[in-house]
Amino acid sequence: MKGDRSWIPGAAELDWIEGLAAPLSDALVAIEAAAEPERIPIVDRDSGRVISALAAGRRRIVEVGTAYGYSTLWLALGQPADGRIVTIDPDRSRTDLARGWWRQAGIADERIRVVTAKALEAFANHEPDLDGPFDLAFIDALKPEYPAYLEALVPRLAPGALVLADNVLWSGRVAAPAVTDENTTALRAFDAAVLADPRFHATILPIGDGLLLAGFRG
Repeated sequence: MKGDRSWIPGAAELDWIEGLAAPLSDALVAIEAAAEPERIPIVDRDSGRVISALAAGRRRIVEVGTAYGYSTLWLALGQPADGRIVTIDPDRSRTDLARGWWRQAGIADERIRVVTAKALEAFANHEPDLDGPFDLAFIDALKPEYPAYLEALVPRLAPGALVLADNVLWSGRVAAPAVTDENTTALRAFDAAVLADPRFHATILPIGDGLLLAGFRG
C-alpha cells in the first residue's frame, strides 16, 4: 500500500529534527558561512547528516567534487578515525581553504588526500590514490558528467560499497518533462539509468536537493 501523500514533512518537521540532532561543529558552521556569500555549492545540511551516518564503518571513501570541503568533512566525521578519504577537485584555491576547516574540526591531514585535477582526467590517468577499492563514493560535481564518474568508479568499488550522488532532484526540475536544459536532462537520465542498473540496488531520498543512494552488488 502506498503511504498517505496528503502529508509530507515541511519546514516545521525539519526544524524539529534539526533540534534533536547534535550541534554542528564550529568548522561546519564556518564553511556554511563562507560558502553562502561566495555562492559556493555545498550539500544541504540534512543531506550532510545523512552522508555522515552512511559513512559509519566505511574506511575507504572517494569523493568527486570537493569545493570548500563541507561534504568531505561530514564524511570524515562519520567514518572511523582510522578511515581515509580521497577527494577530487581542480580548484586548489578552494581545497586549500577546505584543509584549514578540516584541521579546525580535528581531522588529521593524513586522513584526507586531495587530488587536484578534473575528476575524469584523474581517473583516466590512473592516479594511484584512486585505485580503490572504495567502500563509499560520493558524487557532487559537474552534472552532465555524473554517468562518466559512475562508470569510472565501478571498477574501483568494493562489493557492498555505497554510491551517493547529490542534486539528483535538481530543485524538482527532473520531474518536470518540460524542463530540458543540459543539467536537468543529464540528471534525469542518470537517475533513470542507475535505478534500472542491475549492478546496484538504488533509490532516491527526497532530502536536500535529492540524494541518490545505490548499494553496489559487486
